Amino acid sequence: MSAHALFVTAAYAITAVVLAGLIGWILLDQRARKRELAALEAAGVRRRSDKSGSTKP
Repeated sequence: MSAHALFVTAAYAITAVVLAGLIGWILLDQRARKRELAALEAAGVRRRSDKSGSTKP
């Protein structure tokens, strides 16, 4: 295997590992935010965009 092919293979491998790490991090963060939103909604906190329970002053 030439030095160039080794470099290209290593670059692709590193890129794949970094992308997989970022995707995993995003998915874990999404699950955490969903849990936080569920806890807030269970405590009675509502979103500003939820117009069903509020009236305009």
